[in-house]
Amino acid sequence: MNIKLQTLKMRLAEVVDLQRSSALLSWEQQTYMPPGGAKARAEQLATLQGLAHRLFITDEIGGLIKELSNSSGQWDYDTDEASLIRFVAREYERESKIPTELVAELASTTALAQEAWASARQNDDYSEFQPHLQKVIELSRQRAECFAPYDHLYDPLLDKYEPDMKTSEVQKMFSGMKDELIDLVDAIKSRADVVNNEILYGDFDIDRQREFGLCIAKKLGYDLNRGRQDETLHPFCTHFSIDDVRITTRFDSRFLPSALFGTMHEVGHALYEQGISPELARTGMDTGVSLGVHESQSRLWENLVGRSRPFWLHFFPQLQTVFPDQLGQVTHDEFYRAINRSEPSLIRVEADEVTYNLHIIIRFELELDLLSGDLHLNDLPAAWTEKYKDYLGIVPHNDSDGVLQDIHWSIGAIGYFATYTIGNLLSVQLFDCAQKEITDLESDISKGNFDGLLYWLRENIHCHGSKFTAGELVKRVTGDSMDSRPYLNYLHNKYSNIYSL
Repeated sequence: MNIKLQTLKMRLAEVVDLQRSSALLSWEQQTYMPPGGAKARAEQLATLQGLAHRLFITDEIGGLIKELSNSSGQWDYDTDEASLIRFVAREYERESKIPTELVAELASTTALAQEAWASARQNDDYSEFQPHLQKVIELSRQRAECFAPYDHLYDPLLDKYEPDMKTSEVQKMFSGMKDELIDLVDAIKSRADVVNNEILYGDFDIDRQREFGLCIAKKLGYDLNRGRQDETLHPFCTHFSIDDVRITTRFDSRFLPSALFGTMHEVGHALYEQGISPELARTGMDTGVSLGVHESQSRLWENLVGRSRPFWLHFFPQLQTVFPDQLGQVTHDEFYRAINRSEPSLIRVEADEVTYNLHIIIRFELELDLLSGDLHLNDLPAAWTEKYKDYLGIVPHNDSDGVLQDIHWSIGAIGYFATYTIGNLLSVQLFDCAQKEITDLESDISKGNFDGLLYWLRENIHCHGSKFTAGELVKRVTGDSMDSRPYLNYLHNKYSNIYSL
């Protein structure tokens, strides 16, 4: 092996180890840490993330990148070696612009903000969280300013989660989708009585929910020898290596879909991380290429597979066995229609496929206004309520179901929300390709056989990790760039059938 490349890999492994150790502490904070540990945890995370950043932006790594970039022609573009040099060069250029002190301050601030958010959400008290959010926004502005000049202040924040994506592109995409989605929501409202989902509400024992959810997770391909599931306030997936990928969920004994589809969603993320090539371990490329591509995997398994008729041909009889009193007399068609009922609702993570992206557009627009200063934090709850009234025709009764429902702003993830819609769009484009290339995919799903789909995803997407940019990866798989039309057509076709539109 090239000695300089070997040295670079050794240095990167040290940085990645520190980053993953920080991630482990963050996971533990959201699952098992007592609230009193927040201050010490903030200090620990600031130390680890600051140290990882400081080690990465050294002159030694910069010099190695420069020398290797000059000789990168010895490797073909698609090789791990050439991809690593491109990937690290981009990361180095970005991270070198950010002061380590700012990285550490963001880590400390967001660790404390998470605990304040959790308490504020429980107490339905936005004012408890507002000072922390103010500091998060101020630090996010400082981070963005490190990348001036830019076309939009939001660009550097979006780029962290969706590299190379511009705010103007997201605005254009959302502008093209919003009216069409609102029209579809209104059309479904006029047929609301066609679908009833009362069967999903009742008394669903949490232990039995957990057991059934893990049964599905294993069937989909989630390797519990390299993963685990825990409970948390806001579900997520995280990884500390290719062989340690963990998911979390939350249970509601009165509403079955919450944990059921939440588990499938997080399993989609976990399958991506578990499927990355071991050759990329500890390089930084051993993770999803972007959050949009990552979300495409979770939405594909949750919705395109998990909310499909074929899926429940196999699993519904098993679910009836688990909950015979609640579902024993329900037909497959009734259950399918119930889990796909579309109705404006307050909670994003439990929104149906039609309304989901309107939740995202609301958050994106609010973030832009907060960063620009056009919206003051004192007015955020009212602005949230007004947008929900305008786009979905409903208003939150409290802040817990309104402005406090998401964890993202507390962890500093400003610029993140748009990637959820990007993931929705990509999920359909990728699944369409899989259907064309996998013989009898629908039949396989109806038999509970997901090996072919998982193999296709692993070969075309998962194994590459971050070797290619998101745009390159999508082009390689689909032959096209990201496009909203296949997704919108999918929604129209599916819900026209369900609601006889």
